[in-house]
Amino acid sequence: MRPRILVVDDDQAMCDLVACELSRRDFTVAVRTSAEDAFAALQAEDFDVALTDLNMPGMSGIELCERVVANRPDVPVVVITAFGSLESAVAALRAGAYDFVTKPIEMDLLALALKRAAEHRGLQEKVKLLGEAVEQSQRFEELLGASPPMRRLFDELGRLANSDASVLIIGESGTGKELAARAIHERSNRSEGPFVAINCAALPDTLLEAELFGHTKGAFTDARSARKGLLLEANGGSLLLDELGDMPLALQPKLLRALEERRVRPVGGNEEVPFDVRILASTNHDLETAVEEGRFREDLFFRVNVITVNLPPLRSRGTDVLLLAQHFLKRFAATSNKDVTGISDAAAEKLLGYSWPGNVRELRNAVERAVALTRFDKLAVEDLPEKIRAYRSSQVIVGGDDPAELASMEEVERRYIQHVLKTVGGNKTLAAQVLGFDRKTLYRKLAAYDGAGNAKE
Repeated sequence: MRPRILVVDDDQAMCDLVACELSRRDFTVAVRTSAEDAFAALQAEDFDVALTDLNMPGMSGIELCERVVANRPDVPVVVITAFGSLESAVAALRAGAYDFVTKPIEMDLLALALKRAAEHRGLQEKVKLLGEAVEQSQRFEELLGASPPMRRLFDELGRLANSDASVLIIGESGTGKELAARAIHERSNRSEGPFVAINCAALPDTLLEAELFGHTKGAFTDARSARKGLLLEANGGSLLLDELGDMPLALQPKLLRALEERRVRPVGGNEEVPFDVRILASTNHDLETAVEEGRFREDLFFRVNVITVNLPPLRSRGTDVLLLAQHFLKRFAATSNKDVTGISDAAAEKLLGYSWPGNVRELRNAVERAVALTRFDKLAVEDLPEKIRAYRSSQVIVGGDDPAELASMEEVERRYIQHVLKTVGGNKTLAAQVLGFDRKTLYRKLAAYDGAGNAKE
């Protein structure tokens, strides 16, 4: 939408000139030739920015600025000062002005100042509504979000929850895969049964086997008593196989057989015991690639991948970043008994601009740190971790204006493929979908880059 600007100057000709120039630069402009009329207009209508001259008969621009700050603090004020008049500029800023421009006015610089002021107002509105948004935003159990990717995810989880089909939850580290699995369980007809989770990457091979299938007394050293495994402990409920892509290849056939037959034989035992469990699995690996490379069994992949749920990375969730930040802020402020109520505009801008490679987990840690360190009632930029404060977005650069720096189409393609792979966390299946390639084409191109020493996976 075109920002709405209220121009205030007792010189009608100046008002008309500024209005004409700003209209050409995609602003919607209204004019008033007195501060009193301008203040009345601000009370009756909604404007994104007020632009006012300082020297006017009756109410001055400084007085108008003070009244706007007191009565319409959501509307930033940009003041016009005389060339070299530093004192008036300082006075305006002390009165609460957002910015100032000097005469003679350079229209492009004025348009840039007004655009920044309008963006500042938009960010203020987002931050102001965060507390209410946290309470009213869509939830799916402990999952929180209002962005289109999360609304689609909630709809998908709601539709699959009451099925007994196995679900494979994929997504980058820190996106909330276990929360999604718990949400599926809590919304299912198995919610009265147990929810059991095991991290397949965290245990040695022999211990993982015993944890899953159980063991008899004396089955191995230190097995002083019999123990039923997690497949039986989860009977009547759901079992999450977290980080399934890291399960040892040698253990996969036994798991597949148990899932196919719904019977489990404890380590060291002779009898098989039936179980009734819904299998949920999660991974941040590309299992299709692992299957093709022989690191994961294809039959087990198809057994657990009846339904696939893809959790979006935080960088694709827009202002969910601020929504989640406010949610974590309230939690940590309460637990630390600190009177921290919000996030400053500048800190919110930094949070929105960061790429969040660690996803929601990284955001949670950043907010916990900020709440612990802040000395104010709102989180400031200096409370954030250094890498967030110093972050600058990177772009795929294909060449400059110097002909010697221009890249060939092959080089542009190579750089873009690598950029997409990095963005999706190395998931080649997802990268192929984004690029519009089939997987074999992507592999062939990557192999060619490797052969030329130009790319790394």
